[in-house]
Amino acid sequence: MPWSDLPQRIVCLTEETTETLYLLGEGHRVVGVSGYTVRPIEARRKPRVSAFTTANFDAILALEPDLVLTFSDLQADISRELVRRGATVFNFNQRSVAEILAMIATLARLVGAADRGEALVARLRAHLEAIANAAARFPRRPRVLFEEWKDPLITGIRWVEELVAIAGGEPVFPELAQGQSARDRIVAPAAVVARDPDVILASWCGQKVNKRAIRARPGWDAITAVRRDHIFEIKSTYILQPGPAALTEGVRQLHFLLARTLDLAPPPELLPEERTDPAAAQWEVVCSTKP
Repeated sequence: MPWSDLPQRIVCLTEETTETLYLLGEGHRVVGVSGYTVRPIEARRKPRVSAFTTANFDAILALEPDLVLTFSDLQADISRELVRRGATVFNFNQRSVAEILAMIATLARLVGAADRGEALVARLRAHLEAIANAAARFPRRPRVLFEEWKDPLITGIRWVEELVAIAGGEPVFPELAQGQSARDRIVAPAAVVARDPDVILASWCGQKVNKRAIRARPGWDAITAVRRDHIFEIKSTYILQPGPAALTEGVRQLHFLLARTLDLAPPPELLPEERTDPAAAQWEVVCSTKP
């Protein structure tokens, strides 16, 4: 396809497609982003034209995009309105690690960077394999509750639970991971007590995790993770974004925290690049922090 026929002005309404385009060397095509965009730093300077379930349609169209990228049923109404107004929209719906990799490859083809997309997917696969190989040396796999939300209590979506397993953990509600809707992954707090996780990993999208509130839940003082103070926060931008961040920094943080609950040191090359939960400082491991 001639270069001139490829999308030149792309608006990304979620973080993962923005990060992917920059990793492909195509960040110059991005003309508008979600207000939640964090990675990479350069993308923060782009016009912010949406939240997650709402968007400024006039601002989007003023950017004269030839392609708008959206995500899942949660942005279906946004996609519909943009199409009604004449925009070209591509809606991704990745929910698993395999589907995230497929999204990256597809987006690369959309911008004429198929070879670079294949190379990026290969690097991400190799990284996940390195994490899995390091986790295979764990003496045991800690039982893990991943909290995606607090009230109601919602467990991790499929890609999160898959990454927990790759990082060396054993999700305590594996039967719920396939649920696409958050309502399909609601659990009763008493059910968590019965499953007795060794580790609680929480990422409350848009809110800081309140560990005191977690410890204070009725009956949770009997949970191994609570008794051993193995309750950690992972920022949502690293793990709840179904894209490169989750497959790199997100899984590294998962592996780091699980290893440390077993008093193990992850291989230096697999340490997180960002600061992990401050509670991990008790192990006196210093991670480099990006500017």
